[in-house]
Amino acid sequence: MKEITRKKLMIFAGRSYPELGREIAGHLGLSLGEVELKTFSNGELYVRYEESVRGADAFVVQTCCNPINANIMELLLMIDALKRASAKRISAVIPYYGYSRQDKKTLAREPISAKLIADLLTVAGADRILTMDLHAGQIQGFFNGPVDHLTAVPLLASHISRKFMGDLVIVSPDAGRVKMAKKYSDYLSVPMAILHKRRPSHNVAEVLHVIGEVEGKIAILVDDMIDTGGTMVNSAKALKEYGAEEVYACATHGIFSGDALKKIDDSPIQQVVVTNTIPIPKDIPTSKVQILSIAPTFANTIASVFKDESVSELFGGNNQP
Repeated sequence: MKEITRKKLMIFAGRSYPELGREIAGHLGLSLGEVELKTFSNGELYVRYEESVRGADAFVVQTCCNPINANIMELLLMIDALKRASAKRISAVIPYYGYSRQDKKTLAREPISAKLIADLLTVAGADRILTMDLHAGQIQGFFNGPVDHLTAVPLLASHISRKFMGDLVIVSPDAGRVKMAKKYSDYLSVPMAILHKRRPSHNVAEVLHVIGEVEGKIAILVDDMIDTGGTMVNSAKALKEYGAEEVYACATHGIFSGDALKKIDDSPIQQVVVTNTIPIPKDIPTSKVQILSIAPTFANTIASVFKDESVSELFGGNNQP
């Protein structure tokens, strides 16, 4: 008897950002798979797939936004349920990887939380991870299986090239983002500058020096994420003091915790461009934020993974940190 194997692609979304899941599935000409997700009165989560996943190449879309811990737990349960229902391969699609800033010990008796998240995903049954612009590239090494590390740099850089026609300079807000800033600089063929800053405490940044020429130029601050907004706002103020004509900001992950949006609205920043790796309410209290969709990027990556084709070719080999 001749055995015929048919691959089956299925995409599911958790409750952290179902709109993004539907958008990704739509780009692939699919509908989201049926899954029941609910929270019991005592706070426990419940997951049950309402259609067969046996033998499927299953992708679970769940980003790590607020409430981050509940969303991570829901993702783990969704993966476990797929494993126990005999899915052939399980890929966790995590546009924003939570706890990514806790990738090493900086003080005694601290956890390495990013490694713990990796261990939890592996034990739950994830065979593959798809994520975007990790805060620290070495997080890929926390997994023993494949990690597709995507980047929003081409999307954001293309937007910059279409929008601005002046004398540009790409600015890294600190030494840790120099490699990312260099990618923007090379993509746009413009110079770059670096801000030297220090952090007296968590989520507090002070800019000390500007390294590079910014006077009379349109400065584009680039980072992987904007959380409290302190780094971007203080950087923008420093750039204006050093003579920058206008200041804009680009980042992959728009977390905007606390009063970040108010800080940005009151700052010298003309506009902030982020992607939709994290849901951003439409009624945000500022007109300075523009959102670009990364759904096509993830859809193309999922298609390549499903067809066992190269992912790095989608980015010209520039998707590694």
